[in-house]
Amino acid sequence: PGAQSPFGPQEPGPDSIPPGPWDPDLFRDPDTGRWYMYWGSSNYYPLFGAEIDPATRTVYRDSVVRLFGLHPERHGWERFGQDHTDTRDPYIEGAWMTKHGGRYYLQYGAPGTEYNVYANGTYVADHPLGPFTYAPYNPVSYKPGGFMTGAGHGNTFLDHFGNYWNTGTAWIGINWNFERRIVMYPAGFDEDGQMYANTRFGDFPHFVPTSKWENSNELFTGWMLLSYRKPATASSVRDTFPAANVTDENPRTYWLAQPARPGEWLGVDLGELHTVRAVQVNFVDHESGIFMNDSIVYTTFRLEHSLDGTEWLPLARVGYDERRDRPNAYVELPGPVRTRLVRYVHDHIGSPNLAISDLRIFGAGDGAAPATPRNLQVQRDDDPRNAFVTWEPVPGAIGYNVLWGIARDKLYQTWQWWADAGNRLEVRALTVGQDYWFAIEAFNENGVSAVSEPVHVP
Repeated sequence: PGAQSPFGPQEPGPDSIPPGPWDPDLFRDPDTGRWYMYWGSSNYYPLFGAEIDPATRTVYRDSVVRLFGLHPERHGWERFGQDHTDTRDPYIEGAWMTKHGGRYYLQYGAPGTEYNVYANGTYVADHPLGPFTYAPYNPVSYKPGGFMTGAGHGNTFLDHFGNYWNTGTAWIGINWNFERRIVMYPAGFDEDGQMYANTRFGDFPHFVPTSKWENSNELFTGWMLLSYRKPATASSVRDTFPAANVTDENPRTYWLAQPARPGEWLGVDLGELHTVRAVQVNFVDHESGIFMNDSIVYTTFRLEHSLDGTEWLPLARVGYDERRDRPNAYVELPGPVRTRLVRYVHDHIGSPNLAISDLRIFGAGDGAAPATPRNLQVQRDDDPRNAFVTWEPVPGAIGYNVLWGIARDKLYQTWQWWADAGNRLEVRALTVGQDYWFAIEAFNENGVSAVSEPVHVP
């Protein structure tokens, strides 16, 4: 939708809504009762908005308003491509309006669905149709690193306890370039009206809130990833889809069993005794030939564990009480289990092929959390949309969270970076003319370090 036209800009006619409307968002102003629609999905057109007549439901009251488009020459995160490295025109889409504190936050997804940097940003106005001002702290929801990357094209809503959440889509891209999963992160507005979403450890286990939180970080369980790069074995392997793929934290590599028959198994050796709290099994639709849900599309399997690889004990039975599809089955154990080996034992999936991208195991080791990374340095590039971040490697760290924001107490952005990828990260998501603060923390199987002292980056 919204491809560039060889005939130039297509102005809307008096009885048409330009163009589409793609990705429409209907918004009722809670204070005035008036209705508005926002839409757009294009690398050429901006987002549009119009007041609509609720009596007729399809008629807009006045002229359509061109709201805003992308400016990748100023906003680094709006650049297209993996890690914002492509020079092609980016896409703006996924409009969503939230009213908070008397102001209107019109959110949008950019720069492209099929990349790790897909994010939600916002413009802010005092009136529902603008004029809108770019929020200097953009993007709002951003997750370029870790297991599931991408956070764009979603919405923002309040739960029953008054907590905000921001949804988006994370990139899979195996069967189709735009193949995705839905993600949801705790969000909110700080005392200055800055909108944010918390993606720190966003694909690790979190508690479901039962009240209004004071700090969204308190939802993180503290259960760490125990399975990263650990040895994996399987009952069978087909072609070039080895068992080792299930511990690499990459949803686009996977293990493929020779047959998809009951009893096929996939196991991970944690190397030593750990306290296991949860397991996530992420399936892949490898040549499934299934395009809708029916009676055969359900998931059943068992989880087992062992101290020595000889005697196997039950850990969980999944799907036998409720038959449904579980493409990313998360199994939280009733209590902590001390063990070394964990395996998946197959029973049924809808697909004729048994494929698993990641068998993720969470809990805690017996050692100490890593030390805080030292000597954090951030060098702004000649192109101020980019910055180079370096630090001293921390012995025993599995990964790092590089944190940044527009004030030392507003480090809302997170880039999770695996330690085996080195100690240098290029962040290409900055806004021209905006100062930033950066900090870093390290994590391993035992916990998370204290956050480093923030560094000012003019």
